[in-house]
Amino acid sequence: MSADEGVRVSSMMTRRIVILGFMGCGKTTIGRQLARELESDFVDLDSFITHREGRSPAEIISQESESAFREVETLALRDVLQDKTAKVIALGGGTWTMPANRTLIALHDCASVWLDVPFEVCWERIASADTERPLAPDRDAALAKYNSRCGDYALAERAITIGISDTVETIAAQILRDF
Repeated sequence: MSADEGVRVSSMMTRRIVILGFMGCGKTTIGRQLARELESDFVDLDSFITHREGRSPAEIISQESESAFREVETLALRDVLQDKTAKVIALGGGTWTMPANRTLIALHDCASVWLDVPFEVCWERIASADTERPLAPDRDAALAKYNSRCGDYALAERAITIGISDTVETIAAQILRDF
């Protein structure tokens, strides 16, 4: 790492990074890579919720409702942000779409990064994963959700357009370069 890169990484440590984007866009994978490069803690919000609630976001949505899950999610986000140990946080696909969550993130001076991945790439990952997605039970529902969220995602501080040939390392490097 050059001296300039060290200065950039050092200044990045003063602000936490929240990674946002649609289901299957790579938030967790990129977040983990960023945390490794920053030598910092990482929190995946959906995993945090699963551990804390004893059931996954999909289970909460299926058993209660999406709005009930969003309340649980906002409380979990608040707690993660108050802890301050994690420098990189991967949000759930819908976390950023809630104005209260964007306000929480802004109040904690986090850098927000949207992983702008084409729908077809996300859908391929969703369809091939062994994970229940109650908000994307089929391609049409997923596409409608994707289209409805893009306007909110565009409110992020930085958008990273990701192509099929981009690697985890190059995406992380671009994020670090941009802040």
